[in-house]
Amino acid sequence: MEARFAELLAAYCLEAQEGEAILVEAELPALPLLPHLKRAFLGRGAYPLFRIGYPGEGRDFLLHGGAWLERIPEVERALYEKADKFLRILSAENPLEVASLDPGLSLRHQRAWQPLAELRLKKPWALTLYPTVGYAVGAGMGTEEFREYLQRALFLDREDPVAAWKALARFQEALIQRLAQGEELRLLAPGTDLRLSVAGRRWINSDGRRNMPSGEVFTGPLEDSAEGEVRFNLPAFVGGRRVEGVYLRFQKGEVVEARAEVGEEYLRAALATDEGARRLGEVGLGTNFGLTRPTGLILLDEKMGGTVHLALGRSYPETGGKNQSALPMYTSKPP
Repeated sequence: MEARFAELLAAYCLEAQEGEAILVEAELPALPLLPHLKRAFLGRGAYPLFRIGYPGEGRDFLLHGGAWLERIPEVERALYEKADKFLRILSAENPLEVASLDPGLSLRHQRAWQPLAELRLKKPWALTLYPTVGYAVGAGMGTEEFREYLQRALFLDREDPVAAWKALARFQEALIQRLAQGEELRLLAPGTDLRLSVAGRRWINSDGRRNMPSGEVFTGPLEDSAEGEVRFNLPAFVGGRRVEGVYLRFQKGEVVEARAEVGEEYLRAALATDEGARRLGEVGLGTNFGLTRPTGLILLDEKMGGTVHLALGRSYPETGGKNQSALPMYTSKPP
């Protein structure tokens, strides 16, 4: 799997070119993938720079970082300014490592380091996931079962994965042509009746270039248009915590009521991040039918074929969205 995975990331997702410097961020459990990535990037004349975190490093930083939580080191800024492209590999040994910490710590750090996120978003980037024991446990699967599940989601079980991603892109483009004819979306489901305006907004074809795996079309709803209520029926690992049973009620685009069966403290802290955190930044439809069961991993679950997802916080400018926030819409898009 690793050799084909690395080739897909280097050739298709990032289209690595001669002379490019590519910053690769991962944790130790992704180590089996890294030699293959090194060869794939160097084979195209690109230079990969690896930053490898140890399990629990994020927790240590939140507990002991002190003033650095809200101060960007110049060496970090220089890395982001000098890199031509970015690859982030989600590979946590334990996705709930910071679950017991005050959620305000990570949200305050996230808000202060937002300029780095903005630097990354201005350049080509890709986000992917490596199968770890922690992710498998969280998904309720055996380690090998989860590995095979991810391979199918990545289309690595196909003879030509790139051709499969290009075929999905064509399907999604046809879907976008239909969606572009509408001005309002209404979501109806048990506990959900929500109206959103998408008039004048652009739908984006997410075909694996940025998220791998992908398989979604998304846009940014008009910031003051959300009216009604929504109940999310899938759990998710967000900010190093499990959040489940979320209910939100909107008026004039803003969350006016929020609760969660699990993780409500984090939900309320996230909504208090800034003014934009209480408004929607994204609505999307999943199209990847290789994803057939929830895992708690947003990068995967939001792409499940036939599902709809919503995200609070920053809008992507390419959709025409204007909402500004330090709150990432989902962990599947770099914060």
